[in-house]
Amino acid sequence: MTKLELVTSQLASHLERLSKEAVEIQWITAFAMKSGVKKIIPFLKQATDRGVPIKLLVGDYLFVTQPDALQLLLEELPFAEVRIWRSGGTSFHPKSYLFRGTEASQLIVGSSNLSASALTNGVEWNLIAPTAVDAEVFEEATTQFLKYFYADQTVALNTETLAEYRSLHTEANIKRPISPVWSEADEVEITLGPAQPQQPEVAETKEVYNTPISPRPAQLEALEALDNVLEEEYSRAMVVLATGLGKTYLAAFFAAKFKRVLFVAHREEILTQAKQSFKHVHPDRTSAFYNASEKKTDADFIFASIYTLSSQYHLDRFEKDAFDLIVVDEFHHAAAPTYERLLNHFEPKFLLGITATPDRMDNKDVYALCDGNVAISIHFLDAIERNWLAPFHYYGVHDDTDYSAIPWRGNRYDEHELLQLQLRESFAENIFDEWNRYKQTRTIVFCSSVKQALYMNRFFQSKGVRSIALHGESHPQERKTARTKLDSGDIELIFTVDLFNEGVDIPKVDTLVFIRPTESLAVYTQQIGRGLRIADGKTHCVIIDFIGNYRNADLKLAVFNKEETKVGNKNVEPLIPLQCEFNLDLQVINLLEEMRKKRSPRKELLVMEYQELKKEMGRRPSYLDFHLHANIESKTVKQEFSSYVGMLAYADELTEPEQNVWLKYKNWLLEVEKTLMTKSYKLVVLSYMLSKGIEKWLEPITPQEAAPFFHSYLTERDYRMKVDFNDAQGKRLRKYDVKKIADLISEMPMTKWSGSAKEELVIFENNFFKFNLQPFPEENEVLYKWAQEIAEYRLHAYFEKKSIFTVLN
Repeated sequence: MTKLELVTSQLASHLERLSKEAVEIQWITAFAMKSGVKKIIPFLKQATDRGVPIKLLVGDYLFVTQPDALQLLLEELPFAEVRIWRSGGTSFHPKSYLFRGTEASQLIVGSSNLSASALTNGVEWNLIAPTAVDAEVFEEATTQFLKYFYADQTVALNTETLAEYRSLHTEANIKRPISPVWSEADEVEITLGPAQPQQPEVAETKEVYNTPISPRPAQLEALEALDNVLEEEYSRAMVVLATGLGKTYLAAFFAAKFKRVLFVAHREEILTQAKQSFKHVHPDRTSAFYNASEKKTDADFIFASIYTLSSQYHLDRFEKDAFDLIVVDEFHHAAAPTYERLLNHFEPKFLLGITATPDRMDNKDVYALCDGNVAISIHFLDAIERNWLAPFHYYGVHDDTDYSAIPWRGNRYDEHELLQLQLRESFAENIFDEWNRYKQTRTIVFCSSVKQALYMNRFFQSKGVRSIALHGESHPQERKTARTKLDSGDIELIFTVDLFNEGVDIPKVDTLVFIRPTESLAVYTQQIGRGLRIADGKTHCVIIDFIGNYRNADLKLAVFNKEETKVGNKNVEPLIPLQCEFNLDLQVINLLEEMRKKRSPRKELLVMEYQELKKEMGRRPSYLDFHLHANIESKTVKQEFSSYVGMLAYADELTEPEQNVWLKYKNWLLEVEKTLMTKSYKLVVLSYMLSKGIEKWLEPITPQEAAPFFHSYLTERDYRMKVDFNDAQGKRLRKYDVKKIADLISEMPMTKWSGSAKEELVIFENNFFKFNLQPFPEENEVLYKWAQEIAEYRLHAYFEKKSIFTVLN
């Protein structure tokens, strides 16, 4: 087919035909019904049998989607990627079906959702557009699809998220029966209203650079740290540079050591600015984009959209060794599977992850992709102390809005009910008064929604304020003009919805106002960074933060601490640089203290993050999974619960047999978890015992028996050898000598562990080392698994690169 085709009935037959020809299938629908899923399962199963990658995105708006439809997709299409769009009450109504073929591809856009009537005899209009009509439109559609598919509002469909959706679906139908649980006989469609896709921010085009550029102090320290990482033969690491310190320029300077570089990001404006930065540093080297509109592969520096490279079709255009360096910019955590696919394809000499947010918040997947190796981390508070960023004066203002009755929809408050409370003149008047009291010259106000931004803008304009509202639907030229006017002082204030979180700089901004519940601590940190740039005439940034009884209100102040483990500190006010001020209304102090008295913040936060990760993974995360992927430092687990298994017990996550093993062998598990590790030796010995298998791992061993495994483990990676065989004795042991290695094992891990362990849990006698345990077979299986998890986690955490920046006095 080489022309447009209108389909008014029996769409299912066209979907089946195109599925048979496709090498990649991507669908997005507002909702799915069980009857519709039954229609598509047979031919989609055939496609997965052929190895065709399938991605399906289904919305939850008004909870029309039937849980049984999702369950059917989960059970019948186990190899397909299915995600749920969590609308939070915002309209979501797309219906598009994309089929990539070997010779031709097809895009279907129209009115049909996944229901039997819509796919067969219902009155529907759908347009089939082949790539012969417009190939660029198809590529743009796939890019837009993947932006939605991996957006923050989405969650992977698995047993955990299905159970959560089923519960929310039942609750919604009891409270507000908008989405009846239809029988298949009387199925009907509901009009949900138009979708409002977020348009990308368009970066401003800059002139070609004629002047050379040198690294700034923060970048010099980061480059030195990266040189150390390379010397120690790590193959990947991450750098955390606070917003304003130039992480993209850092990547450009570092790229000088490599011939071919791939820079990957999730937003087009980040790619555009990265290309400009690299060109400034390397004016004589070639650069090109690989995204929806341009696909060049023959430049020194390739700047690629992760949404384009998520397709195996595009990955296959590159050889595995095509790049010496891959740079991963911070990205939305839901895109992790896409990045894993990319890294499974490429084999670079080095992988660099760069981010501006503290290293255990929403950039958690950069952390995981880099194996937890942190070359350097410069917190924005460190940068302020070094005069690299502007200081702030923080004002925590009381918000008397009662958020407690607003339903929580997965990862955000229900937008409709939130607006009922926010669009009040009294609330707007309070915001205006506090802004008038503390403001300086140029302000950005962060809002919850487009409607709130528009409402507040009208209210402020009625007070004579020169303001404007910007959001995803604003024309790119309008955004650019507004930034220019704010910079010049022609306007005083911009109300925005998530447009200035990252990638766009207005250094002269000196006032930030937060009139939204804080849902993501990482986004909050990025938004704070918008006001900390240094500019002529700017002495500090004013932060006016409205704090009410919303989720995270008593946790958000943790971003003003250098250590995330200070969450839940008894002191309400955090420690800040001397150049800064921190002020809280008395009502806010009372509110935060009351919230903290009602719960144990750190314990609750840990369990909450565990539950979120479990939903993402669709299974119980292992200890190492939690360490690498959770939104919080894993060491907090030991501080609060003494052990990971202890946290699972607290969260009621253990089965009855597991609970019995935990209670019976708790002391031994705590011993393995908490035994002192000045070197890795104890856990390497345990790893050897575990390597013998579940039936033999508790058998006594001798130092001589463990010696080959012990030596091999510590010398097979250069960084392990440099960490634990770094003194004079260790350097002599790098060459294998069974007697010397056995003597070391005997004198250090075996003797010291036996001598320090309580209750004779660890015994070393007559040259035999063992754990004093006699579990029954059913207990042994659980104990062995937990010992594996603890050893895996502790050794990984021990050998991570942890070069954390400290302020020089």
